Amino acid sequence: MKRNIVIAVVTAAALVGGGTATALAVAGDDDSASVTRTDDDRDDRGEERSDDRDGDDDGAVRAAAPGDVTAAEAITAALKHTPGTAVSAELDDGSWEVDVLAEGDTWHTVRIAPDSGKVLGAQKDDEDDAAEVRAALKGASVTAEDAAKAAAAAAKGTVVSVDLDDDGGDKGWEAETRASGGDARDWNVDLKTASVTPDRDDD
Repeated sequence: MKRNIVIAVVTAAALVGGGTATALAVAGDDDSASVTRTDDDRDDRGEERSDDRDGDDDGAVRAAAPGDVTAAEAITAALKHTPGTAVSAELDDGSWEVDVLAEGDTWHTVRIAPDSGKVLGAQKDDEDDAAEVRAALKGASVTAEDAAKAAAAAAKGTVVSVDLDDDGGDKGWEAETRASGGDARDWNVDLKTASVTPDRDDD
């Protein structure tokens, strides 16, 4: 009798809910238990979990992969367009911005598309620290492109900026990387050996 009641309730729930239902009934002498789950509810929950998981993955990908063009490739493209010495590269406002010190101590900022590597534009900048930069790079064998590659390999992440630190006695390249989980780290790259060490200020 109790079993018939359970089946009747499940059937009614399926008709009202507009979907199919699966029931499990266990009957004893005095106690009875039933578990009812509609397929529609199960599908909805599955879709919600899938959507949430996909959203999290997409966020991680966006944080880990700013574009198809690496910092080193952006620097190469910028120097092909504007010959000189690349002093910094940064992924900013949807494009790579590469600062180039050209002949005659003139500064140029070259913007590179992060998805294609094409030059989006270039402009001449008014900077007055050309002498300091050239002095810092005197005798250096590691370029900004080399530093970006070395930092990416050491961090096993994506370089989002590389910049020359020409202040004080510890001159060298500074690089920022993003890991697959979105964590940012700062690194120092030696101007002569390309050895990479974590930035002490980042500890």
